[in-house]
Amino acid sequence: MGLTDEKTKSASKPRKERKDNADMRRRQLLDAARRSVIQHGLAKTTLATVAAEAGLSQGVAVFYFKSKNGLLAETLRAQYQAYADNWRAALDSAGPEPFDRLMALVAADFATEVCSPEALSLWFAFWGEQNFVPQYAEICREFDQDRGAVIRDICRSLMPGAEEDHVARLAQWIDTLTDGFWQNLHLQPKRMTPADCLASTRAMIAALL
Repeated sequence: MGLTDEKTKSASKPRKERKDNADMRRRQLLDAARRSVIQHGLAKTTLATVAAEAGLSQGVAVFYFKSKNGLLAETLRAQYQAYADNWRAALDSAGPEPFDRLMALVAADFATEVCSPEALSLWFAFWGEQNFVPQYAEICREFDQDRGAVIRDICRSLMPGAEEDHVARLAQWIDTLTDGFWQNLHLQPKRMTPADCLASTRAMIAALL
């Protein structure tokens, strides 16, 4: 199906069905883009490779995302949104105690859905291009600032009366440690497991607090 055929077919459907179909096609293409980046890297991922991975025509990919950069930026945003949904769900189930919430947040960082070898390949592919693609950097900054603010709020609750600089440093240490473990898991997957990384992170937090 070409681009014109896709527009004609879409326009002939009721509005809700058109929206549902568009949402399904977008998810299909984003999932395919994710797989393409993992298999081929960012440089070799194109609208053609994504369309082939999705089992759709290249015209459909152009219709929904206009360009390779637009598709890849939305792929990164979708990855971050899934990551945010994961840690927010962990917080929601952790209860009101700040220490429990912090431990739940840390544990969420090493969950399979966000810390698998495939997920790590995707993260580091995009992070390596932040300095060259401002759109990637902006998406990363948006989501990282949101999570960072939550960590600082929890640390502030754990240390009533502490100076704000100390609270910010503790939050930064925790965030940096988990980032470092992600890098180790990505570059040296046989050296440690996510469970090892989680245990070390928990030990570090216990020592600091």
